[in-house]
Amino acid sequence: MKPDTSTAMQNLINEVRATLPFGASEAQLCADSCQGCSLKLLEFLETELDEWERKLQQGVKPNFGDIQRMSKISKKVYKVLKKNGLIEESPP
Repeated sequence: MKPDTSTAMQNLINEVRATLPFGASEAQLCADSCQGCSLKLLEFLETELDEWERKLQQGVKPNFGDIQRMSKISKKVYKVLKKNGLIEESPP
């Protein structure tokens, strides 16, 4: 049985938070080469994740477009962080 959209969004949020280095220091994020500001991208993504967590707690049901948008943003941020050497493993 497939999860409902709220569960799917929460699962996506949990996976993104577990995969990306949100706890990294500014020095780690801004070291060496930079092909897109890792710090600003993580701040943006964290704001989006926080907003959806708040909405889910309030009972808002995301639609498939919302989940797809969050997934797309997360993948783009992941790719930039990987290019910047902050992520070495492949996405789950």
